Amino acid sequence: MPVASSGVNEKPSLVPLLELDGVADAVTAARAAIDEVHRHPANRRGWPATAAEASVRAARASAAIAGGAAEIPESGEVTDPLLAGSLRIAEAMGTLLPTWQRAPRQALARMHVLAAADLIDDPDLLGRPQADPVIAERLDLLAEIITDREAQGPGPVLAAVVHGELLALQPFGTADGVIARAAARLSVIGSGLDPKGLVVPEVAYFRRQEEYAELALGFATGEIDAVAAWIVYCCKALEAGAREAKSIADAVQEG
Repeated sequence: MPVASSGVNEKPSLVPLLELDGVADAVTAARAAIDEVHRHPANRRGWPATAAEASVRAARASAAIAGGAAEIPESGEVTDPLLAGSLRIAEAMGTLLPTWQRAPRQALARMHVLAAADLIDDPDLLGRPQADPVIAERLDLLAEIITDREAQGPGPVLAAVVHGELLALQPFGTADGVIARAAARLSVIGSGLDPKGLVVPEVAYFRRQEEYAELALGFATGEIDAVAAWIVYCCKALEAGAREAKSIADAVQEG
């Protein structure tokens, strides 16, 4: 994970990542786009409706990236296991958020239970990361950063690192991509960047899957330029997600 500290006893921090090429400007642009969509008239009082639609769109896009169905059947009965799991996480976001902020590993375990319930036959394997000391160590480090406001850095950076790290680790071996994108969404909401959960960056990832996969692999190498490129890409996805949020708000306002 790309973290920095100033000494042996210093806490790890994501703040220095702001100094990487292009990151500060990308963070500023993402924040501005998200702030603007929060000012949309439909999001001032009617935001629960727009947030609910955003959550469903995010879940559908995330499932599709993982190879699942992208559409909910007209009957409303979802049989695709990846889409069903992604939607279960979306429905649980409100209850997951406080756990995520206090005990991230517990929240990740719960997300795996929700995401992989229809994918794993043995219920004892649900919610349990793979028994690998490297995975355990890096999950502990990630949890330390998530629960430390000073170490998190800006919301877009935190979300990008959480997203990239979980994609790289594949901690559960099943539905890891769905979990990584949901964890990034929790980070965006919990950091205060998008407290109402209006933006839908998942749609941008879905529309540019080849670039998404390539840059995620680059992040996993830990190379500075690749880490910067991933963070900038995730910030641009947040901007695109804000445009998606505006289209949702416009439709609500017109309807």
